[in-house]
Amino acid sequence: MNPTQARALLRRLFDAAVAAAHPSRCLPAALPPPPERGRIIVLAAGKAAGAMAETVERHYLGALGLSAERLVGVAVTRRGYGRPTLRIEMIEAGHPVPDAAGLAAAGRALALADSATEHDLVLALLSGGASANWVAPAPGVAFADKQALTRALLASGATIHEINTVRKHLSRIKGGRLAARAAPARVLTLAISDVPGDDPSVIGSGPTVPDPSTLADARAALARHGIDAPASIVAALAEPKNESPKPGDPAFARTEFRLIARPADALAAAAAAARELGLEPISLGADLEGEARDVAAEHAAQALALARERRRAVLISGGELTVTIRGRGRGGPNQEYALALLHALAGAPGIAALAADTDGTDGGAGAPDDPAGAFVDETSPARARALGLDPARFLADNDSTGFFEPLGDLLTTGPTCTNVNDFRAVLVDT
Repeated sequence: MNPTQARALLRRLFDAAVAAAHPSRCLPAALPPPPERGRIIVLAAGKAAGAMAETVERHYLGALGLSAERLVGVAVTRRGYGRPTLRIEMIEAGHPVPDAAGLAAAGRALALADSATEHDLVLALLSGGASANWVAPAPGVAFADKQALTRALLASGATIHEINTVRKHLSRIKGGRLAARAAPARVLTLAISDVPGDDPSVIGSGPTVPDPSTLADARAALARHGIDAPASIVAALAEPKNESPKPGDPAFARTEFRLIARPADALAAAAAAARELGLEPISLGADLEGEARDVAAEHAAQALALARERRRAVLISGGELTVTIRGRGRGGPNQEYALALLHALAGAPGIAALAADTDGTDGGAGAPDDPAGAFVDETSPARARALGLDPARFLADNDSTGFFEPLGDLLTTGPTCTNVNDFRAVLVDT
């Protein structure tokens, strides 16, 4: 197939993965009956929070005819990801660096949790991005210091597990603290996972589940990546009162956690679509981690081996890759992966790829129209040379957006209203 056909096929696989994890598809069957007495208090956060809140209202107020006064709540999502709601307050906030809107949203969520009684159901709806959207600094921690620390962690190459370990010990809402505030109400958490391994204590920094990590783990993560934290952060991570609630804490006596969509589900949907198109799907796993450029080199070698065998296949993978930022360019892990893949493949015939974030945004400036990722095909190197673009130079500057933008090879989807993290597909059709 030609490059245009290959791109259309890759986009079809991406769309299948995203559709499988959209709240309108995966949430309704998981919603519980209303409590016999009391309210449903919806506390939603993350990039899917708008669509999750919208789905909840459609289910309870529409399909079940629940009286409006029995449904209250607040949802906070990334700017541009909000959805129209009737009863649930919708707030759009900053991501990945938290802002004042996220601070206000967390305060509103904590106030609603404090108001819950034993007759209420607290419905916590979590998705990727919740950690940035819900920000409630621990006592003594300056908000500006949390913002600065977030920037440093994102640039350091730290994994999401490490980042969220730090976040959980600097917060009044993360690391199980929201559940403690909602007691004695029943708390049901329904989550769309965006983290490798689907660990409930990492998704959204685990606001409603016990936290096995410690203050010492948080300090070690900062030391491992050479992060010189502000004084208020250092003090907070040395304060025993900021240790998070652990398994067995009575705060979790009436809590339940359920996953409603995982990266593996999205990849399975993409694999099924590939089979329908006559391709052999080869899954490399839904939980990949590591430097984007290193993983790209490995995948290029696998794709070239498949091409030598003349197999018609597609390598599919998910997870969350990282970028240790040393340059001053623009981009995200998926675009950096695509650029490194292009460099390694060097125009090998019959190979094309798409790397994109299922939330619709990969790096960028925090705008809804930031790129989701990028395409690569056998014509990419020649087209780049014609424009004087050197992949190695752009990689050295972490400027994948700057490379793909003049080529017209960026994928821009706009908000997808879900998030099951990275999606990568490398098509081999020789």
